[in-house]
Amino acid sequence: MAIDFEFRKQVMDHHIGSEVIKYCYQCSRCADNCPVTAVTTDFYTTTGYNPRSNILNALLGYKDAIFAADELAIWGCTVCDTCDEVCPQNIELTEVFTFLKNQSIAQGKGPDFIYAQAKAVFDSAKAIPSQPAIERRRQQMGLPAVAAPDVNEVQTLLKNIGADKKLK
Repeated sequence: MAIDFEFRKQVMDHHIGSEVIKYCYQCSRCADNCPVTAVTTDFYTTTGYNPRSNILNALLGYKDAIFAADELAIWGCTVCDTCDEVCPQNIELTEVFTFLKNQSIAQGKGPDFIYAQAKAVFDSAKAIPSQPAIERRRQQMGLPAVAAPDVNEVQTLLKNIGADKKLK
């Protein structure tokens, strides 16, 4: 397995308080408390989402091990910040995971569901379309209808930051 020193440096530079991340001593508290790990890891195997292995591979510069793995390896993180809260070294692991996700998209290797969700936001300015049942309940409860978003405004914003170029 090749070590990518530039990738390692990018991870270290991206982390908030970059000096702290190198003190991760692999205690496994992040994985032990991660709700995604709890529901994706089979007790008898090592498959599933594991924040600890992502951090270890990133710190060692094993870029190929991260980006060649199953998409769950990077995209399993829901950014719930549980790992950040329980880390005894106060490492902002979710910052590293966000960096990895951004690198994945930059390489054009993001999972299809991410591109589909981004396209939905671009096309309709909503991540989840309006539901008639919700609108009926709102009306029954005397609540006003949900205001429609300004699709042009959202599209202009996304174009200005270059997000439209990342859509497949």
